[in-house]
Amino acid sequence: MAVGIVGVESQERRDAGMVTAFVVLSCITAGMGGVIFGYDIGIAGGVSSMEPFLRKFFPEVHRRMEGDARVSNYCKFDSQLLTAFTSSLYIAGLLTTFLASRVTAGRGRRPSMLLGGSAFLVGAAIGGASVNIYMVILGRVLLGIGLGFANQAVPLYLSEMAPSRYRGAFSNGFQLSVGIGALAANVINYGTEKIRGGWGWRVSLALAAVPAGLLTLGALFLPETPNSLVQQGKDRREVELLLRKIRGSDDVAYELDGIVAANSATAGGGSGMRMLLSQRRYRPQLVMAVMIPFFQQVTGINAIAFYAPVLLRTIGMGESASLLSAVVTGVIGVGSTFLSMFAVDRFGRRTLFLVGGVQMLASQVIIGGIMAAKLGDDGGVSKAWATLLILLIAVYVAGFAWSWGPLGWLVPSEIFPLEIRSAGQSVTVAVSFVFTVFVAQAFLSMLCHMKGGIFFFFAAWLAVMTVFVYLLLPETKGMPIEKVADVWREHGFWSRIIASDEERAGGKL
Repeated sequence: MAVGIVGVESQERRDAGMVTAFVVLSCITAGMGGVIFGYDIGIAGGVSSMEPFLRKFFPEVHRRMEGDARVSNYCKFDSQLLTAFTSSLYIAGLLTTFLASRVTAGRGRRPSMLLGGSAFLVGAAIGGASVNIYMVILGRVLLGIGLGFANQAVPLYLSEMAPSRYRGAFSNGFQLSVGIGALAANVINYGTEKIRGGWGWRVSLALAAVPAGLLTLGALFLPETPNSLVQQGKDRREVELLLRKIRGSDDVAYELDGIVAANSATAGGGSGMRMLLSQRRYRPQLVMAVMIPFFQQVTGINAIAFYAPVLLRTIGMGESASLLSAVVTGVIGVGSTFLSMFAVDRFGRRTLFLVGGVQMLASQVIIGGIMAAKLGDDGGVSKAWATLLILLIAVYVAGFAWSWGPLGWLVPSEIFPLEIRSAGQSVTVAVSFVFTVFVAQAFLSMLCHMKGGIFFFFAAWLAVMTVFVYLLLPETKGMPIEKVADVWREHGFWSRIIASDEERAGGKL
């Protein structure tokens, strides 16, 4: 149910500007927040499949892996303490999100990135030096605090810095950064697993400090976004000079007028969160802020990303082979996200959502069918079936990487008017963290009890979300970010939701 956008091309020409080196370098630096996010996702699954790590911190799981015939293949990693190691990061991120929202709105996007990078640095140091399970989890909690700030600020920063006609490509750079971080984690895990002495997991956990340091250092020198400066009440002339530098053009009056006009809507409206939750005109954005991150998590991607090495060991692969296979799927994910950066502003958000959804749905159904038919409670699958499962996981990862992966961050970052943008992003991040925690904490138990049927569970949600996008998400391709709110008024369903009492009484809609 796409909508027509009147005058988009003329608006685009007036405020598009150029892709300047200044913008590219700023966004690359900000993208380190995505690298850390991906690294933390990838590193947890890898180290939790390493025998020295399991032996030291999770001896019960290690005993099962050593060949306890009484335990089903599907249940060898079913440990709430092990999943707490993974999900503690996201619980901390969830609790930090709303504080991060206040900092991002009141102080700017840059201070939030600085705070996030600093928390990452401390968390990486504690994780690498851990001598007991409490230190391991404390390190993950600090990383989670960093994620709460970074995931709040970085998507907003990227969407506000990018020229409107390239906003999709720049914003998808966040998911590309996530993919690069996850790939780096998989490569590092594959290498450190071979270190003699069994301390390779320390290197894996501590190396999160590298992108964290780059983000922290870069945040000291990054400019604030023009939108944030206007929101903070800075002098118009100061904002105009920055906008000229960012766009590489003196013709920025139209874009600046749009930013100022959007900010003026805040006056008298109360807090952004109160406006978002109480005012009918923001109902479509609120629904998307909740449903898009919810759907992104129940695609099942984090189950694959967190536990790919664990899952591959479940079907009988060795430790090293499972880590290498995770590297291969990581390369495919990064490549597919890179392709989406070129496709999203050409074909639109809806097209990628729909194509990727169908692709993931098909692969999940086939994976579930193979595991249900070929993997029992003991033994493994043949090499041929294991290879096919890896290929299907790669197909699934590719579908996510050019659809729900990048677009799950892009669309929420661009649909909110300025007066509720930080509040809307905080809802998006909070919902994402809530269901990330749920999936991370529940997946291994669900795998134990549902066995191959867990993939049918995720496939059912993929069917629901694909229909949701088809019916309820309007296209925002090429729309200047301060004009995106107009698409809801042109949408057949949402126009009736946001119509005022006067408009409905007068029969205008």
